[in-house]
Amino acid sequence: MQPINCILVEDELPALRYLQLLCGQLDGVNVVKSYNNPIRFLDEAPTLPYDTCVLDITMPGMDGVEVARRLQGKAIIFSTAYKTYAADAFELDAVDYLQKPYQLERLDRAFSKAREWLLAKRFMADVYLALNTSVGKRRIRWDDIAVVNVAGNDRRDKIITLRDGTDVLAKNITFGWLMRQLPPGKFCQISRKTMIALDTVVSYTMQWVYVGARQGGNPLQYPLSAPYREAFVAGMA
Repeated sequence: MQPINCILVEDELPALRYLQLLCGQLDGVNVVKSYNNPIRFLDEAPTLPYDTCVLDITMPGMDGVEVARRLQGKAIIFSTAYKTYAADAFELDAVDYLQKPYQLERLDRAFSKAREWLLAKRFMADVYLALNTSVGKRRIRWDDIAVVNVAGNDRRDKIITLRDGTDVLAKNITFGWLMRQLPPGKFCQISRKTMIALDTVVSYTMQWVYVGARQGGNPLQYPLSAPYREAFVAGMA
């Protein structure tokens, strides 16, 4: 079972305590921290290890909809005492909406939806890279990438050559960031200017790497720099 690490944000203390009690009865649900003040939660949120937030819509100071807008990549479960939810809440792609008073079975179903949402998100992250490019935001499948080169005009930009030979200019990314996003053992930097997908390598010498992303029918050729040679050869073994 996919574990849930959740934050509870509910301004009414009796409701918050009851919600904590219910969560404690659910397998695979870990309450990281609870808040009755949404602003305090937002102040501490960047340091908290959570993936799901149970969030009251109607709160003083800042409502749950505004809080949710400031959370990126988290599964949101809204709660409300009213039968009709705030119209703005529906625009935020929440995984579920709970009506108070909280009920154990209904809460369990909401966390099940959160698990499905998180698994789908993780799958998409494993398959795609979300990049800012010269033509706007774009998602690129990692297994479509053959070569990444430093752009000539600005080292902060990278030219991503896909396996069909087409190029994408990615804005303001580093090789280090790319390597952290990509699956381990699938890519290797071969110089300060070039990173390649290992399974696209047609052949290599101690000075050159030939990659089978074809432009004009010929493999692409890139220098293999001495500081990167050992790691590259190990990756090809």
